[in-house]
Amino acid sequence: MAIYSIADQATPSGSGAALWEIRTTATDRAALVELGMSNATDITPSAEIFKIGRPAARGITPTTPLTVLAEDENAPVGTVQTAKAWATGPTAPANFFRIFRNFHFNAIQWVFPLGLLMAVSASFVIWISTVGTATAHEVYVAVDE
Repeated sequence: MAIYSIADQATPSGSGAALWEIRTTATDRAALVELGMSNATDITPSAEIFKIGRPAARGITPTTPLTVLAEDENAPVGTVQTAKAWATGPTAPANFFRIFRNFHFNAIQWVFPLGLLMAVSASFVIWISTVGTATAHEVYVAVDE
């Protein structure tokens, strides 16, 4: 297996929605090993609450998918994708692995040393349960494929 990563910028559509989704294909599994995010600009002091979990149903027809990039240039092309917009967005996870309350200009890095495993055709989402000022967020992910 090899490490792959990708970075993007995503803006919340509102409270109670997915900000970003990490998706496997119908043929490959992957392990989420690191996920990070920060505000693209300073926000007003109202809190935003971000969570990571497995959605009850993953997003349908992503409109802006990005494919992860191999950190080793000799590794095969990655298959995991990310999405920040969909025809139908992911549904809320029943439970969450991590929760982060964001005030002002903060950053978070979640590391999963053994990896959070994703089955084929599965996903993880960054869920935003409370939106302060709807500002863009820089997000990145590292996966083991």
